[in-house]
Amino acid sequence: MAGVQRSAGARKGRAPAEVSARRRNRIVDLVQRDGSVTIDELGATFGVSTVTIYRDLADLESLGMIVRQRGVVTAAGSNLQEAPARFRLGQQEPAKLAIARHAAASVPRGSAVMLDDSTTGVLTARALAARAPLTVVTNSLLVAEEVRAGAGMRLVLTGGEYEAWAEALLGPVTATVVASLAADVCMVSVSGITDGVTYHPYAEVAAVKKAMMRASARSVALVDHTKFRRRALHEVAPLTAFDTVITDAGTDPEVLERLRGAGVTVEVAESLASPS
Repeated sequence: MAGVQRSAGARKGRAPAEVSARRRNRIVDLVQRDGSVTIDELGATFGVSTVTIYRDLADLESLGMIVRQRGVVTAAGSNLQEAPARFRLGQQEPAKLAIARHAAASVPRGSAVMLDDSTTGVLTARALAARAPLTVVTNSLLVAEEVRAGAGMRLVLTGGEYEAWAEALLGPVTATVVASLAADVCMVSVSGITDGVTYHPYAEVAAVKKAMMRASARSVALVDHTKFRRRALHEVAPLTAFDTVITDAGTDPEVLERLRGAGVTVEVAESLASPS
């Protein structure tokens, strides 16, 4: 079966590393969805050898994404840490793409937009190319890569201390520069939502998101459905502090009803087909 998996990846033009990365992202999604899964079940699901699954799990465990114990894989506690940015780019990709496109469509041409270092922000930057001319202010080098490639896109980098795990600029300098600016809208994401309040595992990241909200005429939260099942440590803002909250069709209708009942303006992005 392992040979079948490799051949399928080759037929679709994917390098072995890309196939492995997609499989690891799917493993994390399964574990977070079901709470726990056995190593044997993972091998059967993906049609690969136990050795391959163990290699995947070792990498995921080193990132703090999962915990292995006696043949059972469970989701690691997520309130104190965040996975590297490039790993997160592959998680919940269809949902994030839908949210990004929905968010970008609401931005008038000629606007000044602040985007944080979230992976949904990276996809939003890509979608914003169709709305040029625009000015994009960001602390994310991944967002900056997308913006500088777009015609008619003006890029403003915040400066600050580089953090390799986030591929972003963070710290007091970043927050100070953001506070000195005035944008039309900021679009930020978070790691978790508890009782209608948004959170992130790291205080310095939460501080930049808060600064962006204060520096913008409008604030938009970009949150896929998994954020409503996660917890994190440092408060960013209540959902009611955002002018708009954009989520995807995977969010529980009861959650949407509660948010709207609490006065939160929620928009659900149109679902997109999963990437081939």
